[in-house]
Amino acid sequence: MRATMIYGERDIRLEERPEPQVHLATDAVVRVVAACVCGSDLWPYRGVSATRKPRAIGHEFVGIVEQIGAEVRSLSVGDFVISPFTVSCGVCVPCRNGVTSACERLGSFGGVDREGFPIDAGQGERVRVPLADGTLVAVPGPVDDSLVPHLLTLSDVFSTGHHAAVSAGVGPGSTVVVVGDGAVGLSAVLASARLGAERIVVMSRHADRQALAREFGATDVVAERGAEGISAVRSVLGGLADCGLEAVGTKDSMVQALGVTRPGGRVGFVGVPSGGAELPIRQLFDSNIIVGGGMAPARAYIPELLPDVLAGRVQPGRVFDLELPLSEVAEAYAAMDERRAIKVLLRP
Repeated sequence: MRATMIYGERDIRLEERPEPQVHLATDAVVRVVAACVCGSDLWPYRGVSATRKPRAIGHEFVGIVEQIGAEVRSLSVGDFVISPFTVSCGVCVPCRNGVTSACERLGSFGGVDREGFPIDAGQGERVRVPLADGTLVAVPGPVDDSLVPHLLTLSDVFSTGHHAAVSAGVGPGSTVVVVGDGAVGLSAVLASARLGAERIVVMSRHADRQALAREFGATDVVAERGAEGISAVRSVLGGLADCGLEAVGTKDSMVQALGVTRPGGRVGFVGVPSGGAELPIRQLFDSNIIVGGGMAPARAYIPELLPDVLAGRVQPGRVFDLELPLSEVAEAYAAMDERRAIKVLLRP
C-alpha cells in the first residue's frame, strides 16, 4: 500500500509500505476513505520538532473496516468509521472519565503499540488500528460522500475546537474571543456558536478566514494584536470576554488569550505548545482567570457531536478549502505551510 513518510524538514514522500494485518485480537484494519493534514503535522515539516529518522505521519482519517480481530465486539466488516487522532482502550480510569487522550494504554498513529507492533499512520491507504473497540466510532450507514469532509473533522479538528470551548466554559450568553484563525480556531468559532455563545470575536487578519468565521457564527472580527488587540476587543464587547479560546500554541497566542479574558473568566487552550508557550502564574493568581484544556479527548466527544453533523445542523468540513489526491500529499503540506490553504483533505 502507499503511505506518507516524513524524512526531515520539508521532505514528505509517498512510499510503498507493507499492507496492514490484524496482529492482535483487538485490532481492526481500516481502508482509508479520506485523510487530511493537521496543523500539528507542520511542526516536524517545518523542522520545529526534529525528525530523527524517517517515519509515517498523519493521524486524522475516516474509512471502511476491512478486517477485525476475534475480540472486537462493537464493529463489523463494512462499517464506516471515524478514527480519533489517538488510540484509546475505553476501559482505563482516564477513558472512563472521558479523558481518552490520556489513555493508560495510549498509542499514536505512526508509532508503536504496547506490544511493539507498528501503528500505521493516517495519511495512507490502510491503517491497522489497535484497541479498535475503544478507538473507532461506527457511523450509521449508508454514508453519503458529501458527509465525508464533515465526519473527518470529528477525528480531530472540530472535536479540538469543541474542547477549547468546553474548557473555557462557553455556554448560552457567553462572550468569546478566539485567538487563531486556522482550522482549529475556526472550529472553535463553530463550537462556540453551537454551545450558545452570544458574541464571538475571532482574531484574524485574513479575509477568507474572516468570511468563513462569520458563516460559522462569529459576530465580530479583530485584526489587531497585542495591546491594540486587547483594546479592540474592549471596544467591540464593551469590556473583556468571558471566555478566551487559544488555538495556536505559541507564547504570543497564550499571552493574547489571557489578555482578552476578563478577571474571573476562563481560557481554553488547545494549540499544541511550541515557541516557549508558558503560563504566567502571578497574572493568573491576581486575575483569578481559570485555564483549562490540552489535548482534546476526541473519542469522548464524537458521540455528542456526530448527530449534529449527520443532521446537517453544523458543517465543520467547510474548513477544507483544498482537496487533493494522496499522490499529491507533498503539495498538501506545502499549501498549508505557505497558507495557501486552511486545511487540505486527501483522497487515497
